[in-house]
Amino acid sequence: MRVATDVGGTFTDLVFCEVAPGGEGAERVCAVKTHTTPPHFERGVLDALARAGISAEETRFFAHGSTVIINAITERKGAKTALITTQGFRDVLEIGRGNRPDLFNFNFRKPRPFVPRHLRLELNERVDFLGDVHQPVDLDPLPELLNYLRAEQVEAIALCFLHAYVNPENEIATERAIREIWPEVSLLSSHKISREWREFERTSTAVLSAYVHPVARQYIGALQTELNREGMSSGLFLMQSNTGISDVEAVLDNPISMIESGPASGIYAAAWLGEQIGMNNLMVLDIGGTTAKCALIEDGHIAVSTEYHIEKTRTNPGYPVQTPVSEIVEIGNGGGSIAWVDGGLKLHVGPQSAGAMPGPAAYGLGGTDPTTTDANLLLGRIDQRNFVGGEVEPDMTSVRAAFAPLERRLGMDTQSIARGVIRVANANMANALRLVSTNRGHDPRDFCLIAFGGGGAMHAVALAEELNIPRVVVPANSAVFSAVGMLLTDIRKDYLQTNLLELTDRAARTVREVFAELEKMARVEMGRSVGGALEPSLRFTHQLDLRYIGQEHTVKVPIDMKADKVPDVPAIVSAFHAAHEQRYTYRLDAEIQIVNFHLVAISPVEKPQFAVKPVSGLALEDTVLHERMVDFDTHGEHQARVYDGLRMEAGMELSGPAVIQEPSMTLVIPPGHQASVDQFGNYHVLLHHGNAT
Repeated sequence: MRVATDVGGTFTDLVFCEVAPGGEGAERVCAVKTHTTPPHFERGVLDALARAGISAEETRFFAHGSTVIINAITERKGAKTALITTQGFRDVLEIGRGNRPDLFNFNFRKPRPFVPRHLRLELNERVDFLGDVHQPVDLDPLPELLNYLRAEQVEAIALCFLHAYVNPENEIATERAIREIWPEVSLLSSHKISREWREFERTSTAVLSAYVHPVARQYIGALQTELNREGMSSGLFLMQSNTGISDVEAVLDNPISMIESGPASGIYAAAWLGEQIGMNNLMVLDIGGTTAKCALIEDGHIAVSTEYHIEKTRTNPGYPVQTPVSEIVEIGNGGGSIAWVDGGLKLHVGPQSAGAMPGPAAYGLGGTDPTTTDANLLLGRIDQRNFVGGEVEPDMTSVRAAFAPLERRLGMDTQSIARGVIRVANANMANALRLVSTNRGHDPRDFCLIAFGGGGAMHAVALAEELNIPRVVVPANSAVFSAVGMLLTDIRKDYLQTNLLELTDRAARTVREVFAELEKMARVEMGRSVGGALEPSLRFTHQLDLRYIGQEHTVKVPIDMKADKVPDVPAIVSAFHAAHEQRYTYRLDAEIQIVNFHLVAISPVEKPQFAVKPVSGLALEDTVLHERMVDFDTHGEHQARVYDGLRMEAGMELSGPAVIQEPSMTLVIPPGHQASVDQFGNYHVLLHHGNAT
């Protein structure tokens, strides 16, 4: 049995495949949801297994994604961490960059480093930017430094020397010495985490990875122990931020690689689904209980970047993380996001969330703040008779009590405030979608919106109306779609290496040689990860980070590397000009420079063959549950037909105003739009913008 679990801030999702009756080997996806159980997250996974009625002993493939890493950072629940760096560079974390977003705020303060100055220590060493060792590391002071860190009760050490990305010789020697003196301390070296330049970003990444290393080791260790105790004999694979999975050992060597593991699997699943239904230009929206995540897929390609920041806002530059991450925009808007009013009586939604406990007021678990979920209930968009699949009777008394303070402050009725909460939440999410589309030179009218997560279908059509997107697709099993993605994800590892080189015909052979060395390293490491010979199945993609000479930042360009042949430089130049113009609206008649070589190594895993939805000839009218009044915001209130999505069959079509609901999904279809079901059970909504489809 193939199983995948996704631990979110509110719910833990589990999906598994079983052979469909009469499906000739085709598999159907079964899913369950349980509450996330912080701080012992592994219990939520075991609860989900028990609820699904399966045992770990039955599994032959187990993939797992989690928000534990990102939550440990944002909630400041990592380990007490120290930094050992090159003499004279202990303040790199403090100095940072001059990217002050809140330019006119005279009270602006840079984000506080995760390592205070008294725990940032130095050793005398120097490697230059070419990799030549000018000063071998002086290890004589090391025992005294480690004694000091012991006395300070340090739990983790990040080791980051100035030019270790090009030559880690001094870093390797220091790591070996630390392990001999203090073997039990958690220790991570920067060259194993990032081989890219930029000392601030690389140091920040090494520190953050060390900060969460003990947390990851404890959490993943506890999960693995519990699964083994339950009889699991297959290996545990962990979802990474680069849309690939990896084994436990590789992730524990660099736990920061899991920082966006859940959203990454959802993006990968969206790309896979787009290929199945013939749509390669996709805007991806994942709305969970705590956050909403957005991404863009162009021509089936998922953009992966190492320019990622944690806690970056319009007033805060955040913390850079130099690890491959799908290009995601994440905002604090989800089903549990709290509505509140500021001193100027302006309504806000999020980023604060009711979380898993106590959750929205409707759950009746002690929540007293109004949330997006509560607003959707008040507007009739969520069925009170089918709340949480009919397992929970919504506590509407608590919901109205939660909205009462807003009524008093704003002098408005409950329904108007609930409508305002939905509008503000939708505006926040529309702005996030613009960040991945129009802000990067893409027209939303050329894309299809794929929406999933617990709240994706609820808000998708309204967002498509706002952005003039012509089609919305809500996948089958949309509430657990990120977990479904883990069943489809391949084993993947990214190899990035900074190597400044002018892009000329003479550079072509060097490009071939650098990629050949990276491929050699990948074969060794990937073979170790999957435990055997994978040479026939291992495949590579090659990318270059390029810029015009004199620029600061780069554009990533995929290149065609034919076996034993040098790359086509004119084709690379042409591709770079086009990519640069799309991103920045102009191109230059200037020399081009290679900054980073980026090799993606992929070992494909066996994919389930999903069964098509059976057709019995049921009439659409037979799937109607009831009718109820639904507030469609700008479309007004309408008596809407409510359809049972589990009974709907391929080929069925309907028009709004309507609601399609499943136990953990509600698709709201305003008047004037058409919805249909395809053979796999995905919902398609065609929008009419004015008189045009």
